[in-house]
Amino acid sequence: MGLSRRSVLLGGAAAVVAIPAVSHIYWGSKNYPRDDFNPGLPKAPDGERPWTNWSEILKATPQDISFPFSAEEVAELLKNSSAPVRPVGSGHSFTALAPTEGTMIDVSSISGMISHDIEQQTASFGAGSRLQESAKLLSEQGLGFANLPDIDVQTLAGGFATATHGTGYNLSAIHDYVQAFELVTPAGEIISASADSNADLFQAGKVSLGSLGVITRFDLKVEKAFNLRRQTGLMKLKNLLGQFDSQSQKYRNFEIYYFPHTGYGAYIQHDIFDGEVTGRQEGEDDNILADLKELRDTLGWWPWLRRKLVQGELEEGQVEDTSDAAWKLLATTRNDKFNEIEYHMPLDKGLATLEEIITSIESRGDTFFPIEARVTAPDNAWLSPFNDGRRFSIAIHAPYDEDFSYFFTDFEPILRRNGGRPHWGKMHSLKANELRELYPKFDAFNNLRKELDPTGKFVNPYLAEIWGEA
Repeated sequence: MGLSRRSVLLGGAAAVVAIPAVSHIYWGSKNYPRDDFNPGLPKAPDGERPWTNWSEILKATPQDISFPFSAEEVAELLKNSSAPVRPVGSGHSFTALAPTEGTMIDVSSISGMISHDIEQQTASFGAGSRLQESAKLLSEQGLGFANLPDIDVQTLAGGFATATHGTGYNLSAIHDYVQAFELVTPAGEIISASADSNADLFQAGKVSLGSLGVITRFDLKVEKAFNLRRQTGLMKLKNLLGQFDSQSQKYRNFEIYYFPHTGYGAYIQHDIFDGEVTGRQEGEDDNILADLKELRDTLGWWPWLRRKLVQGELEEGQVEDTSDAAWKLLATTRNDKFNEIEYHMPLDKGLATLEEIITSIESRGDTFFPIEARVTAPDNAWLSPFNDGRRFSIAIHAPYDEDFSYFFTDFEPILRRNGGRPHWGKMHSLKANELRELYPKFDAFNNLRKELDPTGKFVNPYLAEIWGEA
């Protein structure tokens, strides 16, 4: 997205010749992968199955991983499976919601569009449907999701359960599309919930953390298919932050990324487009992460020079202007694995918190992953981070093989001090007592969970801490 190895990195090579050799050699000898990095599947004992999540930070060797094709099969499994039982989708969460040494129920085979109504703008899907698959199927019927998150591989069940969101001042998180769902309780009973039937279960189940049972079907509110115009550009940090409030309200979708140690960031904005679409144009943004990493690896020990080289090559301005079907522009597949912490701040504290985070990250020479910021509209699910008003989300990433402990030492205290609520599927350290203070309906959810699961069949060690169980 504007950076290029030829202009920045090669241009910086001449400068490296003139810098102190001892410091340069020391930094060049640094080994970034963390000591406990252990890629790939774990070794499973005889009779057990190996599992790892997408970023390979979570491992498990359950006694069984089952792939049911219907709610009835799920019900039978729940009556006979070893506890703890945990539903699992694409494994895209960074928190340990899914791992268990008992039974994993993979819902990805319960997928596909079950029905749709173009006039009523509704559609029903198997809960294991992937976002990209679902968006494509809707598009074929002239329908579409109102919004999408920026990663498209999650299952509907996983995305809804963790309050996954996109960006939009007037657009809510994706669980807010749910009009009804079918749930198989821990006891193996198949029940339905909507605003008119089992209303408390409905408000709790839209963001459930997979703790109320296994959801097998969603009835969703959708929209007529539409196209978007996408514009991206580079901007100095001061200007990027200065325009955030106005631009986030002006454009249908608006988000920003700050590139650590550069003084520059990028904006991405979308609006409804009615003309003939151009199709997505692949550009230099495909290389920007590799560029930023190479700058870190080469010049991370001298932040001043790192910033100076980038600022000498970059200019503010638009770098992309394209149009296409909304689902093709809003969500993508990520090729570079990472771990992530994301907190949702009260809107009026968002920019100040982001500036504080940037100041903190600039004190670390080993950081290079862009920081993402966006706004999401409110909804009313009991455990939705957005149920008390619009929230300003700040996401911080680290390469999947590198240290991320500074998420908790450097950044989480800032995010918590400013009233942030953590994303349920991304790294955080909060337990029951802290979460209870953030969510007025926390105890109501927990009591409902215990009614449905009195023996704790769906409680793994991580969720025992979330719910305050022994």
